[in-house]
Amino acid sequence: MSDFSFTITSSLGDERFARTGIIHTPHGDIETPAFIPVGTKATVKAMTVEQLEAVGAQAALVNAYHLYLRPGHELLEKAGGVGKFMNWKKPTFSDSGGFQVLSLGSGFKKTISMDAATSVNAPKSTRHAFVDDDGVNFKSILDGSIHRFTPEVSMQIQNGIGADICFAFDELTSLAEPYEYQIEALERTHRWAERSLAEFRRLQAEKPHKPYQALFGVLQGANYENLRRETAQKLGSMEFDGYGIGGAIEKQRLGEIVRWVTEELPANKPKHLLGISEPDDIFAAIEQGVDTFDCVSPTRVARNGAFYTLDGRKNITKAVYREVFETLDPDCDCYTCQNYTQSYLHHLIRSKERLGATLLSIHNERFIINLVDTIRASIKDGSFTALRDRWLARYYQ
Repeated sequence: MSDFSFTITSSLGDERFARTGIIHTPHGDIETPAFIPVGTKATVKAMTVEQLEAVGAQAALVNAYHLYLRPGHELLEKAGGVGKFMNWKKPTFSDSGGFQVLSLGSGFKKTISMDAATSVNAPKSTRHAFVDDDGVNFKSILDGSIHRFTPEVSMQIQNGIGADICFAFDELTSLAEPYEYQIEALERTHRWAERSLAEFRRLQAEKPHKPYQALFGVLQGANYENLRRETAQKLGSMEFDGYGIGGAIEKQRLGEIVRWVTEELPANKPKHLLGISEPDDIFAAIEQGVDTFDCVSPTRVARNGAFYTLDGRKNITKAVYREVFETLDPDCDCYTCQNYTQSYLHHLIRSKERLGATLLSIHNERFIINLVDTIRASIKDGSFTALRDRWLARYYQ
């Protein structure tokens, strides 16, 4: 029997949009909407799991591509799953590895072409990932060795990782690809979704002693409304436990694109938006029905000295902070803001001391998690619109 379910607890009217809920998993519940910090290699960079729990994280997302390369999903399975391996007792998500295989393999971040024969973005000799109808060949970023991911391989890796919520293997496209290629890639993603689902359920039947793992289908389609609605209808008719919204999304159209798929997907299943954490994106996504989302940004920008405030994002490396003996935010309840001054944090980051990255990461993760907690409360009491307008006006003033 499945230990996974989703319950909608409140909304602003239409239960498909701007809603709160609870995702039930074998390792605990997640109150939604929720921000999920990214622990790429079974660690949120510069933070312990105790610090992650202290900032209010309800779950963490790990990366199938990186954990496959090192230390290997077989080892994680022997350890009892990634949660036990990293001493994280709350729920975990694992991505399919599809984004990393293709984006890292191209060497051109998101501006990539999946068709090696017709690529206009990079000569064949510089590319490290090549797709065909069965899967993707790619070179390891660790040593250049050749590997191959198929939907079946990705499911086997995620089954070994043992996360509570996993994602089907999909083909990443960018906004640079022509419409004709978007259609071709989407058809391939649909076939891979069917294969992912079949292999995932086969593995579950083969290992009934393991905790239930939910599988989310991944929606592509770039900025094309007909493709986004088509994939939502196609995957929405399949027996997925939830859905991930992925692919290339133009920032200013994020809310619009999410709305297209929300209108087509089953309302009673959770939706996860892959890779966002900017406040305006958070408000737009939640308003259009997103339940969970993840991003590496809070810790990534922290390592370069950036920190969030209600008055916008700032950088502690600036000289103005050198003699400020106050905390980052007197209203913030995080460990960093309760104990350390801006002057000290300025010194740590300028000196490239690792503690600086840790302390700013703690603050940034707490800031984003607290924002989403506040949004969740505003949906429950009906004040979402007022909060959104007031909060964004101040942050982006």
